[in-house]
Amino acid sequence: MTDAKIRLYVDQALAHGQAVAVNADQAHYLFNVMRLTKGAAVSLFNGRDGEWRAEIAEAGKRGGILICDRQTAPLRLPPDLWLAFAPIKKTRTDFIVEKATELGAARIIPVQTRHTNSERIRQDRLQAHALEAAEQCGATSVPEVTDLTPLDKFLTTLPPDRKLLWCDEAMLGQAPALSGPRGEKWAILIGPEGGFSADEQARLRALPQIHPTALGPRILRADTAAVAALTLWQAVLGDWA
Repeated sequence: MTDAKIRLYVDQALAHGQAVAVNADQAHYLFNVMRLTKGAAVSLFNGRDGEWRAEIAEAGKRGGILICDRQTAPLRLPPDLWLAFAPIKKTRTDFIVEKATELGAARIIPVQTRHTNSERIRQDRLQAHALEAAEQCGATSVPEVTDLTPLDKFLTTLPPDRKLLWCDEAMLGQAPALSGPRGEKWAILIGPEGGFSADEQARLRALPQIHPTALGPRILRADTAAVAALTLWQAVLGDWA
């Protein structure tokens, strides 16, 4: 029995003996790009049933059938952590979504601020990036990537029991401040390259669940700040320990 070296997300039930059909794009990747043939093993996950080893039973140009034979990992959900960030240039926004998935964000929310450089995003393309990142990093679930949301709406609809870690540039040079019990609901907010406007900063400081923090002595690019904040949160309050 060979080990699976390729992981694939499927939106179908996974169980022992379950037949899983792959679509044309997945078939092209498996059979043409990776050149897998009948009998080869593939790891499958769907965000609900953990990870399963499956063997290729049928391989065609426009589809194929895989049969699950055993579960190789249980469902492992990430912490209840959201990442909200102001989109930047296309490739750097892609980078944020990819790294947020790898670092265990459960939900990724692009937000429109006064100084946001990008006025629109392709939600479906960003969701696909999150899916590909989950396939690569061994995750058994895929974070939801929402459509672009105005900052005011995000703050208005933020549940009162969800704490908000705000990476505040005004605290530059101070030590990062983050503490509390594990298992609570959190969101991280990363601002645009031009920073939050004065009225946005005032709105943030007035929130009862706000937790402003610095990210060290240097000014970070928005994509670097997102990775740094996620790393800080995971190391202190997340599932790394």
